This record gives sequence, structure tokens and C-alpha cells, in this order.
Amino acid sequence: MTNMHLAAAAAAQSQIAPRAASHADAIKVDCVNKRVADATGELAILHDVSFTVQQGETLAIVGASGSGKSTLLGILAGLDLPSSGTVALQDTDIFQLDEDGRAVFRQRHVGFVFQSFQLLAHLTALENVMLPLELRGDKRAREKAHAMLERVGLGSRLRHYPKFLSGGEQQRVALARAFVCEPPLLLADEPTGSLDAATGESVIQLMFALNREHGSTLVLVTHDLSIAARCGRTVTMQAGRLRNEQGAD
Repeated sequence: MTNMHLAAAAAAQSQIAPRAASHADAIKVDCVNKRVADATGELAILHDVSFTVQQGETLAIVGASGSGKSTLLGILAGLDLPSSGTVALQDTDIFQLDEDGRAVFRQRHVGFVFQSFQLLAHLTALENVMLPLELRGDKRAREKAHAMLERVGLGSRLRHYPKFLSGGEQQRVALARAFVCEPPLLLADEPTGSLDAATGESVIQLMFALNREHGSTLVLVTHDLSIAARCGRTVTMQAGRLRNEQGAD
């Protein structure tokens, strides 16, 4: 990394206030709206979405295709920008940070599991899992990545590139990458959407097991109500609005 890149990273780090570990809310979303221009003028994707998630909670966001679930998750991660409203993660208003600041915040606080895995094709399984640790300057990146891949049952696949791994194996690598930095927040977007039922079930069991072990806060977008039922709370989105909420017994 060049001196210029190091200086930019340091400046981004300075924007982030230390989080208060005792704060009850891991996520606080207040009146978030998302509008985009289309051929007819303007399309409203999210309408005044507000909710909170406490530290250590598990929340499922369900709804039909096109209801705004994935857009909302992208905004929670700071990967997309709201048209209005605020999102506070670990007591930090992430949209008061610039793009570099949000990237640094994600490295420190957020793990993300994508439906399409988002592994880097030119890196091995081990290198994919090492990457977020290396970005943080962790001297034990290789050791920690190796141990996490062992934990997800891929200790014999360390040197395999993504194209030589099955869909289930690729998602396990993605889970290992998301958890290896022990982030306080984990966001998952349809993590079983590209998998067959049996493989998806094994991946979901692993994700919840890892989540319990690490005590992180989980927000999961899914169309599968049986998966949502494993979370402590479920909210339903319809046409960009939160319609109802259900808690676990």
C-alpha cells in the first residue's frame, strides 16, 4: 500500500468515533427513504423505514421479490445511499462518513454474506478469507483464516480457487470470510438463494452456529419463512414499507 493510500485510510479511520460497547442498539434506522429516477420520473423503493435491532439480536427481513429487502440491506451496510433518513450502526451515523470512511467502518464492524458469494476468482479459498484480515493489518491473517476454514469444514480445500468449489463450498468460504474478523454485525442477503435445499440447510445451520459462537448481531434477508422463523424477530416488507413485525416465542 502506498503512503498516499495509508494516509487516506488513516483519515478515514479518524472519522469513526469509538463505539460504546454498552449501547443497547446495534442498529437504528430512522425514516429511511430511497428514490431513483426511471422512465416515468421517480420510483420510490423505500418509504419511511424505521426500526432498531439490539446488540446480539437476530432479525429476518422477509417479503416478495421487489419489496425493497435487498435495497434496505445494502443501505444498512453503507453500500447504497438513502435519499433521506439516517442509519446508525454501533452508535455511528454511517452516512456522516464519506465513502472511504464507510469502507473502513465495514472492515472493522460489518460482515456481509452475499447470495452470489462474491469471492475473488483469482484468490484461493484461504486467500479470500485472509483478505479482510490483511486489510486490517493483522499479522496472524493466515493462521486465523486457516482456522476458520477448518471450522466450516474446508480444511482440505484451502488452496482451491472458487471455480473448483461447489456452490455450498463457496458459500462456506463466504461465511468464513464474513466471520473471520469477528464483526459485531453480520448482514446476509439470501445466503441460500443459489443453493439446493440440502446444501442450503447445512449452510444456514452453520451460519446460526457461528453467529451464536461470536455473539454478533444478525440481520438476514430471505424469502424462506422457515429460515426466518429461526431468528428472534421477523419484519415483513411490502412495496418498500415495513408492514408488520413478529417476535419469536
